[in-house]
Amino acid sequence: MRYRIVYAIMLVAASLAAADDHPRFEVATLKQSPPPEGDSISINLGGVRGNRLQLTNVTLSDCIKFAWGLPSDELLSGPDWIKSKAVLFDIVAQVPPGTPHDRLLLMTQALLEDRLQLKLHHEQKEMRYLELLVAKGGSKMPLADLTQTRNNSGGNGHITGNQAPTSLIATLISRFEHVLVFDHTGLDGLYQVKLLWTAGTGGPEMPPDANETEVSLFAAIQEQLGLRLESHKGPVDVLVIDHAEKVPADN
Repeated sequence: MRYRIVYAIMLVAASLAAADDHPRFEVATLKQSPPPEGDSISINLGGVRGNRLQLTNVTLSDCIKFAWGLPSDELLSGPDWIKSKAVLFDIVAQVPPGTPHDRLLLMTQALLEDRLQLKLHHEQKEMRYLELLVAKGGSKMPLADLTQTRNNSGGNGHITGNQAPTSLIATLISRFEHVLVFDHTGLDGLYQVKLLWTAGTGGPEMPPDANETEVSLFAAIQEQLGLRLESHKGPVDVLVIDHAEKVPADN
């Protein structure tokens, strides 16, 4: 009997460990986006304000890129509809205070798997990419003030954030410059970030500044953040979608 009790305890412990490996939102909705009103459409590719995560008018490709931290569509393979503007989704979820960014991504992955029956696997593909590293002098980014409301954003030629992980910096640069960037800094904290550069200067080669009014991404990221970019070519992990539903399960 004693052995049975010990075995049962081990099973419970293993079950709890597995559950912790796949954390879930306590409150979350994933719905098809309503038809747009007028000719314009507002898109939110994934951001946390306060304790609320929101993605609005996003494709399944956008959802997966956010949840798995993929910087580009090049790292995702699947049916054409996952990138179609005809199949859009809205996600709203309550994020527990102090949730680490990596755990937030795992929670979003679980939401997609539960509501869209998402199933995928990994493959390797030879590609060119940029590696984000710490520069020789060390990081210049101040640590985040965790008492503030999280507010990270960016656009062509600029990234700002008060609680930004370096993985987010790599992802945003990839999207704005249309080049693969992987975070290999080894930094796992949250930082205050302000990065300004001349849009279109983040190609695979390191371009010099055109003139005094233009700053290449490579120069800006080293001078302003204490990081650097290095060009590489090699095998890269790609996600391949095996199955996904267009209509979410009931919330």
